[in-house]
Amino acid sequence: MTTATADPVGDILGDYRAFTEQQRDRLLARGIDIAPYELGHLAFRLPEWDQYVHVRTLLERHATANAEGVWNGRPMSMILLAEPLEVLDGKRIPLIELIPPVHQRVYKMGMEHFGVVVGEEVDAFSRTHRAVLTGQQFQNEWNEPYYILFEDFTHVKFHRRSLREVIELQGGTFDGIHHVEGWVPQRIVTATGPNPLPR
Repeated sequence: MTTATADPVGDILGDYRAFTEQQRDRLLARGIDIAPYELGHLAFRLPEWDQYVHVRTLLERHATANAEGVWNGRPMSMILLAEPLEVLDGKRIPLIELIPPVHQRVYKMGMEHFGVVVGEEVDAFSRTHRAVLTGQQFQNEWNEPYYILFEDFTHVKFHRRSLREVIELQGGTFDGIHHVEGWVPQRIVTATGPNPLPR
């Protein structure tokens, strides 16, 4: 009788292998083969602050570090797993980017994107695939990924550097579990008011 291999991170996040396979196949259909590249991270979004704290706690049980910091006005976790996720026939994802509210536009909750580390050729890569790329984000001087947005509001992002390297270039470290202290979640009010947009 075969015993299923324990996958505690999969129990928390869901079927990350199916997600990465789906995104890889969507990229192949658009002429992009990510086989030559490493994967830097998997991003997971949560709609409520309490859910974020709960999932953060669960993931940290399977991590060596969390370099939580403030990005886009609220804490975000960069969780370095003790055992990287194995996906796509031998690729490994070492880092979970755990993202709480507030969201400024429509995002897919749960598994939302993964990052492909293209390296120094990322600008040439973007020119080659310009017809199918959605755009580029200008997050900071170390991190300006190109990306594709799919019809279900999931993404794949193409980076020069891994998120871990970006954080370390900014002076961050992966030396244990660290949280932003004293954070009080805030309610965002947009130009349309605090209520959801009409359907």
